[in-house]
Amino acid sequence: MIKYLSLQSITALHDTEISTAVERVIRSGWYLQGQQNRLFEENYAQYIGTKHCITCGNGLDALFLILRAYRELGLLKEGDEVIVPANTYIATILSITENQLTPVLVEPDINTLEIDEQQIEQAITPRTRAVMLVHLYGRCAYTSLISDICQRYNLLLLEDNAQAHGCQYGEKRTGSLGNAAAHSFYPGKNLGALGDAGAVTTDDEQLTQTIQSLANYGSARKYEFTFKGINSRMDEIQAAVLNVKLQYLNEENQRRKMIAKAYHEDINNLQITLTKDNDRDNVHHIFPILCPSRNRLQQYLKDSGIETMIHYPIPPHQQQAYKEWNERHYPITEFIHQQELSLPCNPTMTDEEVQFIIDQINKYQ
Repeated sequence: MIKYLSLQSITALHDTEISTAVERVIRSGWYLQGQQNRLFEENYAQYIGTKHCITCGNGLDALFLILRAYRELGLLKEGDEVIVPANTYIATILSITENQLTPVLVEPDINTLEIDEQQIEQAITPRTRAVMLVHLYGRCAYTSLISDICQRYNLLLLEDNAQAHGCQYGEKRTGSLGNAAAHSFYPGKNLGALGDAGAVTTDDEQLTQTIQSLANYGSARKYEFTFKGINSRMDEIQAAVLNVKLQYLNEENQRRKMIAKAYHEDINNLQITLTKDNDRDNVHHIFPILCPSRNRLQQYLKDSGIETMIHYPIPPHQQQAYKEWNERHYPITEFIHQQELSLPCNPTMTDEEVQFIIDQINKYQ
């Protein structure tokens, strides 16, 4: 069976270095808010191209902390609207509603599956205060038009960079394109820890200090609490692992791009739709294809020894958690969620496995 993603195989790529780094932390006796976190914050900020990186417990916390910090700083208030793609993982939406803000869902472009830049301006109202981009599947969602719109209407431009570590727009990386960005290092990500971990990147010093306090119970100085904060910290073991794996991120992203290139060039089954691709602005965290008989195709590939995933079977507006939205209709988002199937695309795959997947898809009837 060709697994969709083997975390054992991913970890094994750097097993010796990871084991050494973890053992060093264990022996140090310092497991939170220590040297490894400080080092990763420096390394990742430099990699992304921002002045600051603040580590935290996970990607959802990173999103939540950005919005909560802007509320504390007075740039957002309860009921303000945040424009966000309708086609996204639910964490993006949760971060908005948990801050008593209002998500305004905008449909994606069917050619890219990212938010449709042409629909953003018409979604703006007097209560709109921010646009939250999601670099879904590892593809850059930022465009110069979106930036221009945010500047023209004085809107915060925020990035959910959970799936796009290392992705670029021109000479800049995603995570450095707006006012602030959230990152997830869930084990299956392109840059994955051995457990939950997250971070925020930004150039804003005041935002940085506020997030640091909020993530530490609301405290900047021991036993003094400025905010009603939360506990959201990356442990030293996860930081040590990420410091190792960050060194290989570009190389592993390049392997993903080579696999995606082979899929684009050689998959020729007319039942399969591939999104338009620009190699430079996509790190292929997920390789999505669309197929009207998605479930049958998935079973066919499973029977052929190929594991696939669906990202995602139910869009946010149809989830029970947001039952107040269940009567809404976002046809492009729903179309994607009915047809999307994710092919294996990770740096542990062999050329023979990639070719086998292509051959089996092309034989599908």
